Amino acid sequence: MGTNVTASAGKDVPVSVVLPFYLYAGLSFFVATLLLFFSSESLGGHHFQPKILAITHAMALGWGTMMILGASYQLVPVLVESKLQSIVLAKTSFWLAALGIPMLVYGFHTFQLNWISHLGGVAIVAAVLCYAINLAWSVSKSGTESVQAVFVLTASLWLLLTTAWGLLLLLNFSMSTFPADSLVYLSAHAHIGIIGWFLLLVMGVGSKLIPMFLISKYSQDKLLWLIYALTNGALVLFLLLELNPHLQISQYPSAAMMGAGLLVFAFYCRSAYQHRIRKKLDPQMKISLLAVALLLLSFSVLVALINLVDTGEDTGRLVFAYGFSIFFGWITAIILGMTFKTLPFIVWNLVYRHQSSRRKTPDPNALFSHTVFRVMFILYGLGFIGVFAGILIANHFIIQSGAFLMILAALLYVWNLGMVAMHKPENLNSHE
Repeated sequence: MGTNVTASAGKDVPVSVVLPFYLYAGLSFFVATLLLFFSSESLGGHHFQPKILAITHAMALGWGTMMILGASYQLVPVLVESKLQSIVLAKTSFWLAALGIPMLVYGFHTFQLNWISHLGGVAIVAAVLCYAINLAWSVSKSGTESVQAVFVLTASLWLLLTTAWGLLLLLNFSMSTFPADSLVYLSAHAHIGIIGWFLLLVMGVGSKLIPMFLISKYSQDKLLWLIYALTNGALVLFLLLELNPHLQISQYPSAAMMGAGLLVFAFYCRSAYQHRIRKKLDPQMKISLLAVALLLLSFSVLVALINLVDTGEDTGRLVFAYGFSIFFGWITAIILGMTFKTLPFIVWNLVYRHQSSRRKTPDPNALFSHTVFRVMFILYGLGFIGVFAGILIANHFIIQSGAFLMILAALLYVWNLGMVAMHKPENLNSHE
């Protein structure tokens, strides 16, 4: 069931559209782990540092966003039960983002926020605009009332606001695009991206994919609409309080609303798990479900952070732990798992869809090494725990040791990614 549905999703979207996003994201993940290893001494003091900004944007844009853009082009036809309207816009969004991201990351790393980084920012905003237009066009043409499609479309609009806001913050270093210093607006920019883009999209797509891959018939649109309202409401309230500090109101109300949304989403995932037909979970699904637990970890750190802000205590280490738990935690976990639930089906569909009726074809799961995947998962888990713990206790050696394990995990991820991408019928490897 899961194989057929996912494979059919790509019949109107060429692999040449989707695959570059996956490969670019994998290389970005590897580069980000290298930057983390060589910048581990920066994980202290204030979070507004060139190397930290470079790592954050490499993960947020190069890794998370590029992977999600590519996967969205494959999954939107499933969500809206229609075709993707423009292949040209999809390819254009890739090239604009692929060129803009390294220009921006380099600018942050060297803190040379000149015309190169500005041009990179403009290219990224243009890429997201192409993506949002394509998505809105596809949803409007489909006439669907899918709640998941609303999640994805709303998330794309939040992403457009995130990148546009970021470009204005970038320009604010050399010209007055905001009435105050860029640092004042940094938290708002970050949380529009974290909650509005990543979280909302992961919830929307996850509510479709998790039951699909578990072969679960569980579906509760009312719960999803409640999650949608709580998540968007929490973000709007957060921005209202963040941008109006004179109100002198704690962020606890927005955090409470966000926490309620997360708990309802966790309940939805648990219910889908309980109603599953497929009793045995593969490693890809285990790591994807682990992402839900890591999401709750990030929220716990956020609550602790709000408490420290309200009491006037130092928040330095918790800010790093919070950011790390988001980008290297739940976002990375769900991508690591879902990559090898979606990409093998995409490639299988390209290579075997015209042969499946004439001869026996391999299972899509045979297109990558499960041994490599398991080792990658272990290294990633140990590396994450090491860096997270090292940040909390301010131990440089532990941070660097964990970062090294994450480099190895990223290498194995890229290796397995390449194995799937370059698969040919004559090179079939048996399922390990």
